[in-house]
Amino acid sequence: MSHHIVEFRDVCFSYPDNTPALDGISFRITHGESVGIVGANGAGKSTLLMHMNGYLLPSKGTVVIGDLELNKKTSRDVRKKIGLIFQNPDDQLFMPTVFDDVAFGPINLGLSEEKIRERVDEALRVVGCLPLKEKPPHHLSSGQKSAVAIASVIAMQPDILAMDEPASNLDPKSRRQLINLLKGFKHTKIIASHDLDLILEVCERCMVIKEGRIAADGFAEEILLNKVLLEENGLELPLSRQNIIYTRKGQDERVGKT
Repeated sequence: MSHHIVEFRDVCFSYPDNTPALDGISFRITHGESVGIVGANGAGKSTLLMHMNGYLLPSKGTVVIGDLELNKKTSRDVRKKIGLIFQNPDDQLFMPTVFDDVAFGPINLGLSEEKIRERVDEALRVVGCLPLKEKPPHHLSSGQKSAVAIASVIAMQPDILAMDEPASNLDPKSRRQLINLLKGFKHTKIIASHDLDLILEVCERCMVIKEGRIAADGFAEEILLNKVLLEENGLELPLSRQNIIYTRKGQDERVGKT
């Protein structure tokens, strides 16, 4: 299905102050893949995601989403194919009620009032937030805001979901709910996160980004359990794969499992 494809071909990007962010990135993601993107702070993960949705355009190279090459003329159509969920849900929730926020996208698609209500109810039902429909977003917990932000994208029925740190600032219960939600999605999923345990549980494939380049790309379990590779790229083993030994002084010593 070509409309589910995400392809980067030798993509480079520098910010206006000439700070380089992407340096010759090339990869291809196909229908139904769950792909994690990991790397140290400043590696280029968020910049990469923003190129998928047309918020940023390459300084050099080509981005293809589905059967469309991304440029200023096609960016609006590209955003119908790929839904981007920001790291901070407050950047996505700006309407008076949860219903209004989730309905915003379908309204801009020109759908009928009946169809809009159907999409809103279904998206909120998927994320377990239908009872919150009439609440103001600023009255929600962090976990609820993240779920509603995801619903606002699902309501657009995109072919591909791209998420930037979806579990940041979530409590353990909300994080688990999010993981279960993501595991149930049938969409193509692309998740950039420092939460390597989440990537390990949700994604089959993983790309490691370092200084704007792809340092590794392969099966998530093979990459995320490679202690040497992770350390070379400013990362540690997922917490679930580390032994934690607590001393009487309240300090801890972490030793990677063999």
